[in-house]
Amino acid sequence: MSIEDDGGMTQVSVMIAGHTYRMACAKGEESHLQTLARQIDERIETLRRNFGEIGDQRLIIMAAITFADDLAEAHRRIGDLEAKVADLRADSQGQTSARDEWADRLARSIGETATRIERVAQDLNNSAR
Repeated sequence: MSIEDDGGMTQVSVMIAGHTYRMACAKGEESHLQTLARQIDERIETLRRNFGEIGDQRLIIMAAITFADDLAEAHRRIGDLEAKVADLRADSQGQTSARDEWADRLARSIGETATRIERVAQDLNNSAR
């Protein structure tokens, strides 16, 4: 794999299924592109071991489909996780609301108790006179 600087873009040579391809990418993305190419090449080699020599085009299509399936599964899992996060946030807000209501009831109860104690104290002071 070779890298050539071409202004704002960089040319990277990658090898996939025994073929060399020149790819353009943004500066700084060369390593990422090479990693992706290696992953594709590894997937194709795995398919070749599992299915034999069925032709490069079929192997590439099968690799693309398996990557698309992986991506679809990742999107589904992300959606599930986002829904769980939303549920947890809603539960948290509900718990905060319930806690706030409980604190308000407790404060009212303490206030009412304090008022009754003051009345009892006044009554005791008045009866002691």
